[in-house]
Amino acid sequence: MVIDINQVQMGTHAQAVKQGQLVIIGGAEDKQGDCSILREFVRRAGSRQAKIVVMTVATELPKEVGDNYIQVFERLGVEQVRVVDTDSREEAEAPEALAAIREATGVFFTGGQQDRITKYIKGTKLDRLLHQRYAQGLILGGTSAGASMMSDAMIVEGEAETHPRIEIVETDDGLSFMPEAVIDQHFAQRGRLGRLLSAVAEQPHLLGIGIDENTAIIVSGGQLSVIGAGAVTIVDLQDMVYSNLHNLLKDEGLALCGVKLHILPDGYSFDIKSRSPLVETNSPKAA
Repeated sequence: MVIDINQVQMGTHAQAVKQGQLVIIGGAEDKQGDCSILREFVRRAGSRQAKIVVMTVATELPKEVGDNYIQVFERLGVEQVRVVDTDSREEAEAPEALAAIREATGVFFTGGQQDRITKYIKGTKLDRLLHQRYAQGLILGGTSAGASMMSDAMIVEGEAETHPRIEIVETDDGLSFMPEAVIDQHFAQRGRLGRLLSAVAEQPHLLGIGIDENTAIIVSGGQLSVIGAGAVTIVDLQDMVYSNLHNLLKDEGLALCGVKLHILPDGYSFDIKSRSPLVETNSPKAA
């Protein structure tokens, strides 16, 4: 369900009048068939009247990746699509890039390497403008690397398909469009539960969100809703009863007791503030 945008207060950025929406994709979204996730992004950005900017900063193949998304968005009926590639911090300060963001109704970050996004954008005029526009109602989307950078803490790299250990994951500051969270992508397909748990264990106030491929969360009005073919895994360590984090030596396993785990497929929602899934007890979906 689409939730009306309410007034909110920004943290480190300007005071918000109203909040935009986030469409955060776990990677490998459908671009050939119905394109349901990208279609939803376009619809929220203004449908056929949308003005879409594709940010290719994460990839080292900006033309190929940018052209691909131009074709997809044009096939969905968008007439105004342009690519902005910021391959340096100077380019993130360029008047042309800033003008494109000012005019956009939707900005979409492609996949690639998430640390390129923070390296070339974080702390620039473009970064500040994106937060300002988001506070005014801009729709922000991102896939794969473009998903990871959305949260406060950003997973830069880490081992997959392994049990939780502190040294298997490296994090850095993201762009913080979604505060108090850490996001991982390609989640079930690459067996990343261990590294998400490891990332959250060091900052248990954060909500861990793992998004499968061809799956997305839509963040609006303090809630997230799941769409797509896979599921979203949410780990909550805020009320865990025990951790051996402070006694660990290198290569020793991480013990975490009393962890909350939620698995949410398409159609389910989650209240971020209360950290609770939104399930009606009389619904056919309820157990």
